[in-house]
Amino acid sequence: MTMIPELRKIITYDEDIHREGEKLAEPILRMIGVAAVVKNPWAGKGFVENLAPEIQRIAPVLGETLTNRLISLAGSGDKIEAYGKACIAGTDCELEHASGLIHTLQYGNFYREAVGAKSYLGFTNTRGPANTQIQIPLMDKHDTGRRSHYLTVQFSIHDAPAADEVVVALGAATSGRPHHRIGDRYSDLAALGRDVNNPANVKS
Repeated sequence: MTMIPELRKIITYDEDIHREGEKLAEPILRMIGVAAVVKNPWAGKGFVENLAPEIQRIAPVLGETLTNRLISLAGSGDKIEAYGKACIAGTDCELEHASGLIHTLQYGNFYREAVGAKSYLGFTNTRGPANTQIQIPLMDKHDTGRRSHYLTVQFSIHDAPAADEVVVALGAATSGRPHHRIGDRYSDLAALGRDVNNPANVKS
């Protein structure tokens, strides 16, 4: 794929958790993050009403590039059980600029389709200087109520984002939390007498 001129670099984060709570993790939990540091295409242009042309030009490239990198690190889309996305706007950027690049199907669909997911991508949007921590909330790629896969990939980039840059990221986990034992959303709903398919309703 043709790369975009705004791209400065791509960062990868890879963590294997072998032990949790004084007990071996079986299986080992692998958490992965990939991020692109991009010059804000709207920097210096004042308030831009229509962000769509630049989103359509940049978001698909970033979505495909980061997805391919993440899948390569994981080994396959099937090995990824939990996923998410995040963005950070530099201090001179609108939050809308970073958000625009990840909150479009032209960005997220590459990842969703590559891992065969059914659920939506959890996300964070924030603004900050270089070395701001990127926090990518994860959830099960098929089941949003499966609490075992509520995880967060966390890392920072020492020199990004610059004031006129944005960082967009994807995260993944190969399993749920080691020794998860807090149940799931559905057991809570049942205990509260709620309809699992329609939580607003109380079972009679």
